[in-house]
Amino acid sequence: MLLAIIGKLKVPAKQAIARRMDWKYPSGMRVVGEYWVNGNNTNLIVIAETESDGALLSYRADWDDHFEIDIYPALTAERGLQLAKQLAA
Repeated sequence: MLLAIIGKLKVPAKQAIARRMDWKYPSGMRVVGEYWVNGNNTNLIVIAETESDGALLSYRADWDDHFEIDIYPALTAERGLQLAKQLAA
């Protein structure tokens, strides 16, 4: 499953960056992209794939003290357009 993980900092950015330098993603989670954003409501966007609930729980447990985390199922634009064509047919 493709996921969009959105985070809003709870701590100073320097503190989160220091932790990120030594941290590794959980086994079973493949990262498509990780983006640190200079925004008011969003500071981190991760696009990842996993079928493992354990990987998601591990990710949230590792970072919930530094970020308010929301995780959403996501589709690529290509896949979304394919589904739209099927629905329109």
